[in-house]
Amino acid sequence: MGTPGEGLGRCSHALIRGVPESLASGEGAGAGLPALDLAKAQREHGVLGGKLRQRLGLQLLELPPEESLPLGPLLGDTAVIQGDTALITRPWSPARRPEVDGVRKALQDLGLRIVEMGDENATLDGTDVLFTGREFFVGLSKWTNHRGAEIVADTFRDFAVSTVPVSSPCHLRSFCGMGGPRTVVAGSSDAAQKAVRAMAVLTDHPYASLTLPDDAAADCLFLRPGLPGVPPFLLHRGGGDLPNSQEALQKLSDVTLVPVSCSELEKAGAGLSSLCLVLSTRPHS
Repeated sequence: MGTPGEGLGRCSHALIRGVPESLASGEGAGAGLPALDLAKAQREHGVLGGKLRQRLGLQLLELPPEESLPLGPLLGDTAVIQGDTALITRPWSPARRPEVDGVRKALQDLGLRIVEMGDENATLDGTDVLFTGREFFVGLSKWTNHRGAEIVADTFRDFAVSTVPVSSPCHLRSFCGMGGPRTVVAGSSDAAQKAVRAMAVLTDHPYASLTLPDDAAADCLFLRPGLPGVPPFLLHRGGGDLPNSQEALQKLSDVTLVPVSCSELEKAGAGLSSLCLVLSTRPHS
């Protein structure tokens, strides 16, 4: 899901998926990934769910872990949501494509309009899509191609959709996010700064920008809670994970900072925005 800004309104629900035991072994999680401390990864995931529910006041829906889907907790890659529409993605990795099935059903049960990607030439990971509240930016990366970006544009016709080259083996939101309704935050790497410059050229909207020492610190979630009178939150990686970026994050004075950790889950390629889908809707009674 694109990070919500003014265009999304207030959030009411969050969707997460439990951490399976199969994620604990590097072999189960995928070639080249280190083995994880399963208990620590599950604790991190549990704290994230608790912050979404108790601190942010969202109704939390948790899909059960599936041993056949070791990367299933990275469900942010499985859908792009704006308003009452959910675009079900087509992940680059064929092994990950079954992950969308449980997410599709959960979003259907919440009453969202489901759009499928029927083109077998398209690839799209949800964490390559950044929604600013005014427009979409789609990262063209190892994971997401031009056809995938075209389908985002076809699905969300009320918004401008621009493509941004990603010059590292990462997703766009691995180093770029929204720190507020008008503030783009980005890491300090060459890839992050190139993406920010490209976005500035492509947009017609004036955004402030904030550079963070750590790329992963920019993988954050700006959320407007459903509770009236409550200021927006920024869910972000805390000082235990990324101490060098905490002072810079304090410059975001119009949001309430809510730190969480995902240092163990990060070993499996998880970024903060990949671990949940946040939406503004109400389930059927």
